[in-house]
Order: sequence, then C-alpha cells, then structure tokens
Amino acid sequence: MDRPHRLAQYFAQFMHESGDFRYDREIWGPTPAQQRYDTRTDLGNTPENDGDGFRYRGCTGMQLTGKDNYRQFRNWCRAAGLSCPDFVKDPDAVNTDPWEGLVPLFYWDTRDLNRWADEGDCETVTRKINGGKNGLSDRFDRLARISLVLLGYRADNVLQFQADQRLQVDGDVGPKTRAAMHTALVALTPGEAARPEVKAAPVTEEKPVPVPVTPPSLDAPWWKSKEVITPSVIGGGASLVTAIGGIPWQNLLLILVAFGGIAGFLYWRKNADRKAVAKQVEGMA
Repeated sequence: MDRPHRLAQYFAQFMHESGDFRYDREIWGPTPAQQRYDTRTDLGNTPENDGDGFRYRGCTGMQLTGKDNYRQFRNWCRAAGLSCPDFVKDPDAVNTDPWEGLVPLFYWDTRDLNRWADEGDCETVTRKINGGKNGLSDRFDRLARISLVLLGYRADNVLQFQADQRLQVDGDVGPKTRAAMHTALVALTPGEAARPEVKAAPVTEEKPVPVPVTPPSLDAPWWKSKEVITPSVIGGGASLVTAIGGIPWQNLLLILVAFGGIAGFLYWRKNADRKAVAKQVEGMA
C-alpha cells in the first residue's frame, strides 16, 4: 500500500463501503437478503436458523461478513504473529482497535487486490469486494477525486487535469480520463511503470445509453407540454385505427377542434356564396 495508484483504489473502495467512514457495521433490518445470511453455508454459517447471519454480519469499514471470513481474519492475524482474540467466538471484537483498521487490509491482501490496482482496473476490484458491481459509479467518482488530490489538484478540478493531459476537456471522468489518472499516479513512484505487473488502465468505451422517451409532463398544464403538443408520427402502412389509437387524447382533441373549425368555416363560406348568387339572380330579374 506504499504506492499512490494503490492507495487511490483502496480508499475509493473503503470510503464507499463505509459510507465515508460513518459506518463500521451493517445496518440490520433484517432485510430479506439479511435473513438469508443465517443459512449461507458458502459464508461458513450453519444451515440452521440459529442466528449466525446476525452474529457474523458485516463489520468494520470493509464489511467483513460470514463465519468463514471471521475465521480467516483470525488466522491471518495469528500467521502475522499478532496476539488477537478468537473472532469466531467473539465476532464483536473485530470492531475494536487495532483489528478494525486491519480488517480492510486483510481483505485487500487475501484477495490480491493490488494486482488489479496495479492495472487501474476499478471494475474488477469492485467485483472482488462486492461480488458484483453495486455502486460502481460512486466508486469511480471517489477514485477520480482521490486521484486528483494525490496528483496535486483540487478534488473537483477534472477540467484542469484533462487540459494538462490534452484530453477532451468536458469534466466527464470517463474511461480515458481514468486511464490517464492511473498512468499519472504510477509515474509518481520512480521505476514503477517499468514493472511488468503494472499496466495501463483498461480503456473501454462505454456504450451509449438510449435516450428514454419522455412521457407527458405531469407538472405543467397539458397545453404547455411539448410532449403533448407534438403530434404523433405514424409510419407508412399503419391503419387509421392504429394511428388514432397512438395519439394522446389531448392531441386528438386539438385535431378534432381544428377539423371542426375548418368545417364550420367551409359551411359559412358555402352559405355566404349561395346567398350572394341568389342576390345576383334577384337583381337580374
């Protein structure tokens, strides 16, 4: 943990998992998922509903969870020559000093997360910690802010970093910006970039997200809603019934009023022309 690019990845994950260091134990509902912890044999808990889920719930800033993980942490400490409590018998002891501070380091060490930190692969680090990609965008955001600080920028000064790196200056910390941050952090340690284990951060172009169709506004009056005023576009081959069925009722009302107005005007014009012709005929007689 003596390299800036590793510290950036570590604290991004640690701060997300602990809610900015506010929580050192799992908030217990219990939720349906937490109720299932009790029989999670894959976590080392017994198959019986005997309270193992709550007893070995997530603790410390990295949310150590399950009897097996408490046992592994105990063994890791003892292998390092530390005289620690038996966390299997006394799981609450992990939330005391110095053990609370060592649990995240134990987790990082035993999952070999420096390997992925050396590659700047925040996504894989997240999967190794979370088991999925929950909160990935928040972890990315924290990684960017921490990286900027370690590089001597303000935590929110993405624009300046992008300008200095000759990237597109848009303030968006996408994969290219994250890759540049990783490369810059690696360069802070002399000779680090030459190590074969250290690689450039993966640059994966994020797929564009389809723009969702905006429904008519529920806040503004319907007559001021752009979504409602805009008439529906019906492709060729659609039947009249299908077309009418796809038009919002507000649009349909406007169309009917317009047709009614045109019909009324034509009737008035025709009636006026008839009266004019009758008048001319009377004059000729």
